[in-house]
Amino acid sequence: MRKVFVIGFMASGKTTVGRALARALGLPFVDLDERIESEAGMSVADIFAAESEAGFRRRERAALDAVVAEGAAVIATGGGTPCLPGALDQMRSAGAVVALHAPFDALRARVDDPASRPMLARPVAALRELYDARLPVYRQAHFGVDVQERDVADVVRATVDALGAFDRVPDDARAASTVVALGRRSYPIVVAPGVLHRIGEFVDGYTAAAIVTDEHVAPHYLDRLRARVERAGVRAVEVVIPAGEEHKTLATAGSIAERLVAAGLDRGSVVIALGGGVVGDIAGFVAAMLFRGVDLVQVPTTLLAMIDSSIGGKTGVDLPAGKNLVGAFWQPKAVVADTDTLATLPARELRAAVGELVKYALLDSEEMLALCERLDPTDATLIRRCATFKAWTVSRDEREVTGERAVLNLGHTIGHAIEVAAGYGTLLHGECVALGLVAACRVSAALGLCDPALERRVAALLSARGLDVDVDRWLRPDVLAHVAVDKKRRGDAIRFVAIERPGAPVVKPLKLDELSGLLYD
Repeated sequence: MRKVFVIGFMASGKTTVGRALARALGLPFVDLDERIESEAGMSVADIFAAESEAGFRRRERAALDAVVAEGAAVIATGGGTPCLPGALDQMRSAGAVVALHAPFDALRARVDDPASRPMLARPVAALRELYDARLPVYRQAHFGVDVQERDVADVVRATVDALGAFDRVPDDARAASTVVALGRRSYPIVVAPGVLHRIGEFVDGYTAAAIVTDEHVAPHYLDRLRARVERAGVRAVEVVIPAGEEHKTLATAGSIAERLVAAGLDRGSVVIALGGGVVGDIAGFVAAMLFRGVDLVQVPTTLLAMIDSSIGGKTGVDLPAGKNLVGAFWQPKAVVADTDTLATLPARELRAAVGELVKYALLDSEEMLALCERLDPTDATLIRRCATFKAWTVSRDEREVTGERAVLNLGHTIGHAIEVAAGYGTLLHGECVALGLVAACRVSAALGLCDPALERRVAALLSARGLDVDVDRWLRPDVLAHVAVDKKRRGDAIRFVAIERPGAPVVKPLKLDELSGLLYD
């Protein structure tokens, strides 16, 4: 039984797209607002006038409960429906949830009948505040589809493609999944404890599966993964490489490729990357190059890989001149993240990944930052929220063309400079990002963008998780000189990701001397 819930801010096209999607899927269509109006015998505007917003929300809750209990359908909700307590989880458990998205100004310009929308009686500033408050909720849909400058048919095609990826997830794991919506290359991400044993359902039908892992991960999970692959009727080929960034080279990639060719793999095979970021990068690169491209499934076993590197299709190897200088965008067919594998992760690696986790919390919302302060970093809900933010961002800017993906570099400008100055391998990436986040908050406050208290709050959170937050000892000219060679620099300006408040990042062009002055202010 399939249900598809279409959510989004007012004027995003939920009813129009929902009707067209229902026709494409051969399902009935339900407009939640229309049902409420029919049962009340008056319009939404009249309900607001007669019963206040609270009265309308009570009717909305009853209507949602009713459609969840009914049969398969495409359901267009109201803009505030997902914000009702427990409503989003209720919809995610009952079916697929798609969020239609466009920038605030674009949506406001699309409104053709303001009188029919009671919320539009608010001042523009209040409406934008409402939009900003609801966006983190919409991002928790199974996937988002951009509606700006796209016709209905295109939006429906994109939605149907993403639903195809969602349908590849086992029924009992769908509530724990999200989808990177990239048209026909859309793929699911599943984050849950114990999901490793479901890997056979993601590789069924391939002629062979090449499991690429490293010497640290292999003793814990290789036999278990291979058994599940073979139980699915797929021949398994194992490649175990030395652990460590120093082995992420063209020579290692070539060696893996030669072994897979010798083992008889073909274009009908799949590469499974079992491990952390290094394994994911190099196995993904081999998958992109082998036979001009074979399918890839990422099975991350580190916190950093689960929330970041396994998602988005970036693959590559290092050269003596620098990291990731040879690579390709090669999206996986699935990301299967079993949070139980974090039990064998070394304490320092787990601790360091909190730097990236807090980055995602700052990018997402105040609510998620509060979750970071309350929950253990290995909590599947927290990891899934990070993965969902990354999926949403990649869906909208896969190859860093529009600039939207640039916000993922929060904390990385200073963090990367520290990593280089310390010497690769001295500090872990996440440890450097943690220092970079403290610096980013300081710069943001100096620019007048955020409250100085945010730096203290972020530093306290990171310190409580065991991370060094003493960024001042790294603010030396020799360290900041590395900022000047940031690959994301434009001319003599650095694209610095600052933060106004949790959930509101902003990219600011800054010259190196400006940045130095702000840090020392």
